[in-house]
Amino acid sequence: MTASATTVPPALRPAPTTPAPARRRGRFGVHLFLFAVSFAFLAPLLLAVYASLRPYEETAKYGYFSLPRHLSFDYYQQAFADSGMSKYFLNSLLIAVPGVLLTLFLASFVAFAVSRIRIRGGILLLMLFTAGNLLPQQVIVTPLYVLFNRIPLPYWMSDSLTMYDSLWAVIAVQIAFQLGFCVFVLANFMRTLPREILEAAIVDGAGLWAQYRRVTLPLCRPALAALGTLQFTWMYNDFLWGLVFLSDGDKLPVTSALNNLRGQFFTDYNLLAAGSVLVALPTIVVFLLLQRHFIAGLTLGASKG
Repeated sequence: MTASATTVPPALRPAPTTPAPARRRGRFGVHLFLFAVSFAFLAPLLLAVYASLRPYEETAKYGYFSLPRHLSFDYYQQAFADSGMSKYFLNSLLIAVPGVLLTLFLASFVAFAVSRIRIRGGILLLMLFTAGNLLPQQVIVTPLYVLFNRIPLPYWMSDSLTMYDSLWAVIAVQIAFQLGFCVFVLANFMRTLPREILEAAIVDGAGLWAQYRRVTLPLCRPALAALGTLQFTWMYNDFLWGLVFLSDGDKLPVTSALNNLRGQFFTDYNLLAAGSVLVALPTIVVFLLLQRHFIAGLTLGASKG
């Protein structure tokens, strides 16, 4: 006896296929939406690059959205020379690079202890680190200012003999505020790692340091690269803490160098746009270098298997 099409259970029937024209229209709509969102984010940067290549007299006469009559890189050379940007670049790197490395190192320690070792109060500790991100930074500016003026440092670490007016103060604040976010991300990522790998390492005689350094950290490379890219961008672009805790103008980060391009009675915004593009270049370079790992870190958990 043969079964007719009407007797086939619904669960075994093939799912209806979407017509090809409908699929193409759907993909076109998605691509159009992504293009519109990308253009909205890139439009200010593209406008800044366009303005930095044109003389101010031309944009003042014809407007910023007019067709160019003359394009050159003269403003970039002038912005780099007039603002003394080289020393400010170095200051920002001295803040961002140690800050990122120390933040990831400390956060990976805490995340390993919370997620891979069953310590008492681990969840409470993770909640405490996460809650630290909810504290507005401006609230503790005055207490930190008073505190850093009372913390002594040797002369080879600070000209002021205190933590105030030294790069150490900015690095410490950056680490403190970024540590909670990194602990939260790394702890949740480490929980997704198979426990069988760690158990196999324990059977082979690996101690806690070996479990952390030789087993867990290599598996966390995509997450560390994604966090490193974000942390470098945030620390490098920060303007508040350098302005509050550094009184010596030669120690300020590169974001403050843009103020040197503003005149007392007149500001050439095309020159300022060129300086802004120069300031943004290191973050773009870091993203391009870590792009593969950054995307891999963002797509973790998107699929199984």
